[in-house]
Amino acid sequence: MIALTEDRSIEAFRLLSACEELCNFTTTRHGGVSKSNYASFNLGIYGNDDPECLRQNMEKLCSALPERPTLMVIPHQAHGTTIEVIDETFVNASAEERQLRIEDKDALITKEKGVCLCVTTADCIPLLFYDKTHGVIATAHAGWRGTVQRIAKKTLERMHELYGTEGKDVLACLGPGISLAGFEVGDEVYLEFANAGFPMERISEWKRNSHKYHINLWIANMLQFKEFGIPDKQIELSGICTYLRYQDYFSARRMGIESGRALTGIMLKC
Repeated sequence: MIALTEDRSIEAFRLLSACEELCNFTTTRHGGVSKSNYASFNLGIYGNDDPECLRQNMEKLCSALPERPTLMVIPHQAHGTTIEVIDETFVNASAEERQLRIEDKDALITKEKGVCLCVTTADCIPLLFYDKTHGVIATAHAGWRGTVQRIAKKTLERMHELYGTEGKDVLACLGPGISLAGFEVGDEVYLEFANAGFPMERISEWKRNSHKYHINLWIANMLQFKEFGIPDKQIELSGICTYLRYQDYFSARRMGIESGRALTGIMLKC
């Protein structure tokens, strides 16, 4: 990943940054004004942080981007696989109507320029997609529930259904999130993945000292990319574990639910 700001409070994917028609970013814990468990660069707008701190943090983010978004779309996620298409009707709707459309949504797709699609995370995996042939972008929120329900595959299939997206067209990125080393799970979660048909020998590991399984959400999502036909050279994994690096990235497992959130986004420039 590359730095968008001198203090590295905002980073970007190298793969997407090579596309002049795009803006992309992911944020860290540092460089904002929030306090306490939200300190300091919190962008979780659905939490209980001070609204003025959130406003200042969002202003820092938008000002740092190569082009300022005309609209930031931040869905109220539900750990599901429901997808919202951000079209011209959405853009022209009232703020109240827009908010209703992004309630309980975990993936967004658009062709609209100047519209920044975002995903909020603190251990879950943020996914960004760009169909460079058809000019389509998408985001997805891949926690373990979304991953086991194959939100990545469903988002890509929806892009194909709507715009003709094929694997060879897509750049796909996985942002900071919990790694196999940090993601200890109970037997019930292991069985969810096994029963869903995931190759457990590839995405899980048994830890003898704790007698617990660990799951690799990075690989579980990249397998969906490859199933769709995205070439390896068109996939970028940040490789940043939020659980292990919680001093630099928000981690709900470390800090609790009432803590800060990172924002990851992608936008087609006007």
